Amino acid sequence: MQAYAIYRLPHEDHATIIRQKAGDPVELNSLTDLNGKKGFVVAPFEVKGDQPVVLIQGEPERVSLDNKNGFLDNKNGFLDNKNIRNISLRNIKKGADYYKIDFANYHSQLENGNFRKIVLARCADEEMPMGVEKMDLFYKACEMYPRLFIALVETPQTGCWLTATPEILLDGKAHDWRTIALAGTMKLEGDQLNGEGETLTWSTKNIQEQRIVATYITECLEQFTGDFREEGPRTVRAANLVHLRSDFTFKLADNDHIGDVLQALHPTPAVCGLPKREAFNFIVKNEHTPRRYYSGFMGPLNMDDTHLYVSLRCMNIEGNKCHLYAGGGLLKDSTEEQEWQETEAKMETMKRLIYV
Repeated sequence: MQAYAIYRLPHEDHATIIRQKAGDPVELNSLTDLNGKKGFVVAPFEVKGDQPVVLIQGEPERVSLDNKNGFLDNKNGFLDNKNIRNISLRNIKKGADYYKIDFANYHSQLENGNFRKIVLARCADEEMPMGVEKMDLFYKACEMYPRLFIALVETPQTGCWLTATPEILLDGKAHDWRTIALAGTMKLEGDQLNGEGETLTWSTKNIQEQRIVATYITECLEQFTGDFREEGPRTVRAANLVHLRSDFTFKLADNDHIGDVLQALHPTPAVCGLPKREAFNFIVKNEHTPRRYYSGFMGPLNMDDTHLYVSLRCMNIEGNKCHLYAGGGLLKDSTEEQEWQETEAKMETMKRLIYV
């Protein structure tokens, strides 16, 4: 059986498919192992034995967005459920109850001064509508979300994931690179949906959250280059949400050590927290539902260009179940109801593909 990734970059009028050329995709045990590698990367939030970094290697093929047939049927050798490794998902059913427990636990850490920020994520199940195929959801996402990175990926190691994400982790080639700090979230409603969020006023909490991420990225880039520039923040739209975004452009002497840059950047405070290592360790020990490949990253690496995006607004498709993931950054003045509603708004990106 053949692993694959099909993706559409923001605003492009075509998709690209990469089929694993032989055997299973390469498994890597750390992000630094990506140094000098080429292929489509699928990286988890936490790299460990049953959640490796996966590299799909094959020749990219351009795919028309008008052709919705022939890519995922079994006669073409794509994966079916029995080829996916058995992966345990725990404690999804009682989402609201577990979120309440987790929020209290996380927020107490902020009140005690253990973290400046920490991200709390959750997962919810939705039924796949009768007769809807994975590729249907991919093409619908391409149609509904032209400004987002859309990817459908399936490997034995990861299972099947669909993402529609606005967040660049690393983008570029040769000496010229860019990344972004994306944080803060508000939902557009009513007449606001006709614009880009230009009339909205950002709260102090959202501004602080975005500044934390931008400062962290600055500190990461200083390890690799002195030639970088920050622009922003500015309001940007992603589906029916808006975020605060700062853009960083920078120079690297070579692109042979991209894995080292990724090791420094990932996970950013936008999906983890600060201090980074302490927040990361707390999350993996305390969140009720493992994130797996949610809030990791994916995209083509050194395939002419590199386009790596944080795996947000995503779902794990498992048979007739769609496991939807979302999270939000908590600060000391965060409230449970507001943060829950933010995750609900973020899950709407995937729910609209299923129900609209």
